[in-house]
Amino acid sequence: MAVLSKPTLRAAGSTSQRADDYILKCSSLEGVGIVMDISHLRCFVAVANELHFGRAAQSLGMLPASLGRQIRILEEQLDAKLFLRTTRSVTLTEAGAAILEDVRQMIEQAERLEEKIRHIRKTEAPVLRVGAIDSAAAGLMPQLLQYLREDHPDIEVQLIEQKTIHLLPKLLSGSLDIAFCRPPDTRDARINFRTLFFETAVVALPEGHPLAERDEIAVTDLADAPLIVPDRRSRPHSHDLTIKLFLDAGLTARVAQVAEEKHTIVNLVATGTGLAIVPRWTARIAVPGVRFVRLTIPEGATRSKLVLAAAWTRGTRDAQRDALLEVLDQHVSAIEANA
Repeated sequence: MAVLSKPTLRAAGSTSQRADDYILKCSSLEGVGIVMDISHLRCFVAVANELHFGRAAQSLGMLPASLGRQIRILEEQLDAKLFLRTTRSVTLTEAGAAILEDVRQMIEQAERLEEKIRHIRKTEAPVLRVGAIDSAAAGLMPQLLQYLREDHPDIEVQLIEQKTIHLLPKLLSGSLDIAFCRPPDTRDARINFRTLFFETAVVALPEGHPLAERDEIAVTDLADAPLIVPDRRSRPHSHDLTIKLFLDAGLTARVAQVAEEKHTIVNLVATGTGLAIVPRWTARIAVPGVRFVRLTIPEGATRSKLVLAAAWTRGTRDAQRDALLEVLDQHVSAIEANA
């Protein structure tokens, strides 16, 4: 079993990147390089502290099954068992005990780096830096910024539109002050998430489609229809929404095409490639020959795939961010009515 020497931290890019985006490279006694994600190391330390997967998962704000997957990934990368697990107990292996203190030091070093970068960025950036997924950038932000300008005309906002998987690391690095996104299934305990509302789902279909003239469509109406879905790796919520809606209805989604961006998806609908389930704001994309019809979704877990949340780094203070959240609280009902 390989015993690891003390790891070092090597930058994977510029200093503007989050510390978690840095590459941790360990060298074993055999000289084999190992590259890993520091989030896996945080999971390892949490389990080592608690010696109980349930309590460790709770401390990290994630499910025990997700925590188990993170530990397995780390063990595969290290090619070493870190824990001995039985139905009654969890204990560290010799390898796990050998690297525990070094891993703790690596995490402390990464946290100091994150704090330093946040401080540098705060002194360099007087503007309020807001990240938003496409749904929030097109639906929420135009309304929210109008209200903000009325109440706080002195606040300058820089809007960055990206996917959730890119926004959350930017929060931790200090590149963003707040983000409007889909909360991930596995949440980082260092980030606060506040649920705002659930967006409305619609079906995008060609104008000549038999369902195009309806006021509402049920999932069962889409049985056997060719579907266009986003890639799950980059848009897990949007992908899972379509798949789970069909599963809940006792159907199998017939995926005809995978596409990345909403504009591409709507244009593919116009060509007759298939239908697509998308948030209602997508109807603002003016593509000739496409109709958008409201989709009826039963109450339940599937609806959570359309949740929109505000996220910011826990333990940080920002008067401009607080002002934005206060304005949002005052007008969230009016904004939700158009979501």
